Amino acid sequence: MSFPKDPSFRNDLRQRGYRLTPQRERILRYFAEIPVGTHLSAEELYQRLLEEEKISLATAYRTLKLLASMGLLRELDFAEGHKHYELNTNQESPHQHIICTSCGLTIEFLGGKLFETGQQIARKYEFEIIDVQFKIFGLCPACQPPPKKR
Repeated sequence: MSFPKDPSFRNDLRQRGYRLTPQRERILRYFAEIPVGTHLSAEELYQRLLEEEKISLATAYRTLKLLASMGLLRELDFAEGHKHYELNTNQESPHQHIICTSCGLTIEFLGGKLFETGQQIARKYEFEIIDVQFKIFGLCPACQPPPKKR
């Protein structure tokens, strides 16, 4: 994935009054390099980037919010008190999440029909879609209490 080199990304930033700073480029490049399905909080990203270069936590937060508002990253709320982020790469076959509220296990599943429904609703109300998210919260098999004996 090479979003930072993509001229449309640079143009989109410019049209919105932003420039491609080294920090923005590095954060986007980092998300493009990590394994698909990795969800990072701002703090996790900050700690990982600190190993390589100087960046402030405030810059990490601002950049993540900006890139999510542009649709380049997905901002995910897994009901943990903070947001997670992932690269938004697969609009043709969007995935959704099922999350264990006990251990935090997060599993991705394809949700094309859910995405299509979101698009239909957005068109009806004349919204421009940035992202469509569907989340299921529950207990994974390992966290479920054992069945009661009769």
